[in-house]
Amino acid sequence: MSTRRIFLRNSALAMVGVGSAPLWLKRALYAADAPAPRNKILVAIFQRGAADGLNVVVPHGEKAYYDLRPTIAVPRPSSANREDAAIDLDGFFGLHPSLAPLKPLFDQQHLAIVDAVGSPDPTRSHFDAQDYMESGTPGLKATHDGWMNRALPKPPGLKPVSPVRAVSLGATLSRSMAGANPAVALQSLAGFQVRDAEAARQFQEMYAESKDPVLRAAGKETFEAVAILQSLQKQPYTPADGAQYPRGRFGDSLRQIAQLIKADVGMEMAFADIGGWDHHVNELGQRASEGQLAVLLREYGQALSAFWRDMGDRMADVALVTMSEFGRTARENGNRGTDHGHANVMFAMGGGIRGGKVYGRWPGLRPEQLYEGRDLALTSDFRDVLGELVARHMGNPTLAGVFPGYQPRFLGLV
Repeated sequence: MSTRRIFLRNSALAMVGVGSAPLWLKRALYAADAPAPRNKILVAIFQRGAADGLNVVVPHGEKAYYDLRPTIAVPRPSSANREDAAIDLDGFFGLHPSLAPLKPLFDQQHLAIVDAVGSPDPTRSHFDAQDYMESGTPGLKATHDGWMNRALPKPPGLKPVSPVRAVSLGATLSRSMAGANPAVALQSLAGFQVRDAEAARQFQEMYAESKDPVLRAAGKETFEAVAILQSLQKQPYTPADGAQYPRGRFGDSLRQIAQLIKADVGMEMAFADIGGWDHHVNELGQRASEGQLAVLLREYGQALSAFWRDMGDRMADVALVTMSEFGRTARENGNRGTDHGHANVMFAMGGGIRGGKVYGRWPGLRPEQLYEGRDLALTSDFRDVLGELVARHMGNPTLAGVFPGYQPRFLGLV
C-alpha cells in the first residue's frame, strides 16, 4: 500500500515544468497566507560516500593519529595561526580548517559533535550501509520503510496534517522518508509548476472519483502539496541576517528547507544529502586547507552556518543532524587517501541541543584499539543520536516502532 501511494504521489508531482497553476489548485488544506501552529522540525543531512570523520573532527591530541597519517593528517592547532591547522575545540579534538564557520556555533553551545559513532553492521558496501542507516535497521534488508517516516509523531486527535509534512530534497524520495506516511520528493521550489493544466485536472478528477480510498487520499495529498508549493513561488525569498548559502545543490537544498520552515506550511521533517565523500586518492592537498576534502567541507560548513543564520529565532523549533554511512580507515593508503572504514562522526545543532561538547567515548587509535586492526572503533550507535532527537525534540516516545529491535541509549544531547 505504501509503495503505491508513493508512486502515485511522485507520478503527479512529475507534471511540473513551466506554466501557471489553475484555480482548482488553490484549495489546499494549508494555505501559505494562513500560518499553521509552529511545529518541532527535524532536518537530516546525509553525507553520501563515507566521510573521513578523523579529518573532519581531528583528534589532534592523539599521537597515533599522526603516526597513522604521515601525509594527510591535519596539523595540530598552532599559536602561529596556520591556515591549514585544526581549529581547537576542547584541547583534544579540533575542526578541519574548512569548517571555521561552525566554530562560533560550537563556542555558543549550539553545535554538538558525537564521535566514534555509526552503524554496528560491519559492511563496507556503500549501498548496503546507506540502506541500513536510512531504514534504521542495520543488517536487515527486508525493511521497506525509512526511520524518518516511522518517526513522524502521530497527530493529536483528528487534527489534519500538512501534505508537505515530510519533504525530501532531490529528484526521488529518499530511503529515509519512504513509508506509509505522506512524503514529498522536491527537486526545486523555483521550477515546481504545472506544465499541463488540463492533464492535471484530469488526474485530480480521476483520483477524486476512484472507489479506492488509498487512491483518493493519495490524489488529494498530491494536489494539495502542489498548491502549497506553487503558492510559495509567488513570495520572493531572501535569506535573513545576511546569510549566504554556497552555490551548488547542497546550499540550494538548505535554503529551500529554510524557506519552507519559515513559510509555516506544516513541515515537520526534511531530508537533504551531499555526495562526494569517497576519497580513496588525494584526499587532501599539500596543505590540509586544500584538496578534495577541504573543498567539500568548505561548502558543507558554509551551508550549515548559513542555514543557522538564516533561521534566526526559528532555530528554536529546529534540530539538524548529519550522518554518513561509515567512516574511513585510520591509516592512510598508498595514494594519499583512505579506504572504507567503520565508526565516524555526527553533528547535531539547533533548538534544545546541548552543544559545545564532543560526545561519545573515544576508543583510541593504537593498534590494539582499532576495529579489525584498521578502523576507528564504534562506541555509540547512530540510533542513539537519532532516537534522542525523535523522542526529546520531536516528542515521539514510541522508539520501538521507529527503531525496531533496538533501544536507543540517550547521550544527553537534548
